[in-house]
Amino acid sequence: MSETLLDVKGMNCPLPVLRANRALRTMIPGARLRVLATDRAAVGDFQAFCQETGHALLAWSEEAGIFHFVIRRRPDDMGQAVCPRKDG
Repeated sequence: MSETLLDVKGMNCPLPVLRANRALRTMIPGARLRVLATDRAAVGDFQAFCQETGHALLAWSEEAGIFHFVIRRRPDDMGQAVCPRKDG
């Protein structure tokens, strides 16, 4: 499966995660997004974002001050709130 590349180098928190969220919403379930960022806070931000949203943070690395994140979009049925019906 191919990856979509999102370059958010030079942007600071919370913009890298917000831009990634916007990109992931347009992708099909299971698709991969590679994010390039320079904000050191992005490491914790993307870990928390994926934990909260159900997307999978497959890998992250840092090379020469550029952080690389690979995120797999969650299935459509995850993260949906289900309210039980109250009968009678």
